[in-house]
Amino acid sequence: MAESNLRREIGEQADVVGRLVSGASRQVEAIARRLRQRPPRFGLVAARGTSDNAATYGKYMLGAMNGLVVGLAAPSLITVYHRKLDLREALVIGISQSGQGLDVNAVLEHARQQGAFTLAITNTADSPMAKAAEAVIDIGAGPEVSVAASKTYTGELAALAILAAHWRGDAQLLADLQRLPGWVAQALEVEAAVAECAQAFREASTMVCVGRGYNHATSFETALKVKELSYVAALAYSAADFRHGPIAMLEAGFPVVATAPQGEALADMAALIGEITPTGARLAVVSNDPGVLSATDLNVRLPSGMAEWLSPIVCAIPGQFLALHLALAHGYDPDRPRGLHKVTLTR
Repeated sequence: MAESNLRREIGEQADVVGRLVSGASRQVEAIARRLRQRPPRFGLVAARGTSDNAATYGKYMLGAMNGLVVGLAAPSLITVYHRKLDLREALVIGISQSGQGLDVNAVLEHARQQGAFTLAITNTADSPMAKAAEAVIDIGAGPEVSVAASKTYTGELAALAILAAHWRGDAQLLADLQRLPGWVAQALEVEAAVAECAQAFREASTMVCVGRGYNHATSFETALKVKELSYVAALAYSAADFRHGPIAMLEAGFPVVATAPQGEALADMAALIGEITPTGARLAVVSNDPGVLSATDLNVRLPSGMAEWLSPIVCAIPGQFLALHLALAHGYDPDRPRGLHKVTLTR
């Protein structure tokens, strides 16, 4: 069987991230200088679909690294309800692979009219989004043929991480970025382990994906990819929210994917895994912590020594492989999910 476009594009991610890390400083340093000179009062991120999961990462990461309170935009307030929002002194970021989303671009246009600093993160440097914003970070991932986003998603995350590191100007963060392409390359080697998880879950009609902190975004992105490609009703939760009711769903054999890399959120993820295990749920753990990995025979080993704030860029890859192999296990074409198109326009 010929390699799918999705599989090929997943394999390009180390190169995409490497190019961003080595070349984006020229794009980003001027933006970071502007943010240091005129610090925004708050941040707002507008996105849809996969890019909305990148926005969730940006909310956590810009808060943790730059002390910026960041919210996720509700574009319909502008495009449907025609309300005027007070976005003065804000940093407003639009994220879109194609840069064509009408509602996301409307948020940028509305914000720029009020004098907010507007930034587009996109894979299409000549798109309407890029023209609507004051500044642009071109993720430069190259054409993405598969409907399901892979390299453009990790490119968006990397762009946000590079922005945060340059804005803060912290030498350790900048050093972490230099190691990121290597961590991504190592994550591309986990496909066989993920394929075993897919086989274990192939009869499932629903599953749960959990993470916490920076990897709250990973739980949502993994669930989205599984829904898109295998049509399994994958539900995403933070570890905290999962305890507030949804954990009652668990029973013997219920599939759960837990993303739990080493870092400040690990202790709570380890505690949650300890709560899940007695239910008999079929647990797959994505981690680089030996203790957590030993909790189940379905485990995917992440690179050791990985910086937690960059881990969602790495942890996205096992989720992509899981969705790919679940689709193949069901006999679906991963490049042509039903009812979907590469560019989705919403108002």
